[in-house]
Amino acid sequence: MDIFDALLQSHEQQRAICKRLLSAIGEPEQRRQVLDELKVEMAAHETAEERTFYVPLFAHDETVDAARHGIAEHHEMDEMVEDLEQADPGSPEWLESIGKLVQKLEHHLQEEEEKFFPQAREVLSRGQQKALGEPYREEHERLAAKEEEEQERAQQH
Repeated sequence: MDIFDALLQSHEQQRAICKRLLSAIGEPEQRRQVLDELKVEMAAHETAEERTFYVPLFAHDETVDAARHGIAEHHEMDEMVEDLEQADPGSPEWLESIGKLVQKLEHHLQEEEEKFFPQAREVLSRGQQKALGEPYREEHERLAAKEEEEQERAQQH
């Protein structure tokens, strides 16, 4: 599995969680649980993507700006998630914020797939593309497990 297949798999997982989040509108406790799931997936994806995909792209003038832009959007979405964690899952503000987060996430994923991936395919050799897939998946799995542990500890306190 090359890096693009691995990233697309995670993108699809994020989209599926977002659909569940939007369909759980009537149930505040379920919303919180699905948001926690999205938070784990986003955190693992962002960090693994930055470490294994964006970092090699900084070596190429053609992809530096796109990598910086992607990282900036990751930070924006992280702040949106932090704001959501402070809000009441039953409030109208929470629902509005969820809509904005899902919209921002969808924009980010689409932009990566349609603009950034084609640029990256031009600067990364086929060997690099293949070689980056497994480190991404391993890092993603490690980070997801770590995020889940941290959430469990936080919920126990």
